[in-house]
Amino acid sequence: MESGEEFKGTTTVGIVCKDGVVLGTERRASMSNLVASKRAKKVFQVHDRLGLTMAGSVGDAQQLVRTISAEANLYQLKREKEMSVKAASTMMSNILRGGALPYYVQLILGGFDKEGPRIFVLDPTGGNLEEKMVSTGSGSPIAYGVLEDRYDEEMSIEDGINLVIRAITSAMKRDTASGDGIDVAKITEEGFEILDDEKVKGIREEYT
Repeated sequence: MESGEEFKGTTTVGIVCKDGVVLGTERRASMSNLVASKRAKKVFQVHDRLGLTMAGSVGDAQQLVRTISAEANLYQLKREKEMSVKAASTMMSNILRGGALPYYVQLILGGFDKEGPRIFVLDPTGGNLEEKMVSTGSGSPIAYGVLEDRYDEEMSIEDGINLVIRAITSAMKRDTASGDGIDVAKITEEGFEILDDEKVKGIREEYT
């Protein structure tokens, strides 16, 4: 995760379960060998049933969160229905491609709409791919080792929460740019929810 071009690091994970989406990140922001922050927020609610994780420039990501959140609100006001996850990812892709300057970010956008739970991963050039499970950031190769072994499209969201925490915990053990706690959000038909810290810590203790 970056606060400028010299900042790097992060592990983010997103998975689709049979009844929702789980997004997770760790909390460390690094600048070269310096831990710049131990409380960095990297998972955000965009709309009622839409969220995203970020890896990259903090300023760029925060601007994008504000923009897509405002657009989703306007869309609902004008059309009297929620913006779909696909439409939100397309809009974000257009913003990334159309900027005068590049955005130094990699995003996982996930949510629940009439099509069910969906996630899309976006790169700095506006590339936009739908996935069932994905990880970004410097810890992603380690997280993928856990995800590839244990992910199942038919798993429940509670099992998905356990898997996301397990994958990020594994990344934190080996990637020095990842650490200092885990934030997890679940998105279901009922809405967006950030999990309580104590619940996350309880699950994490099983894997440490």
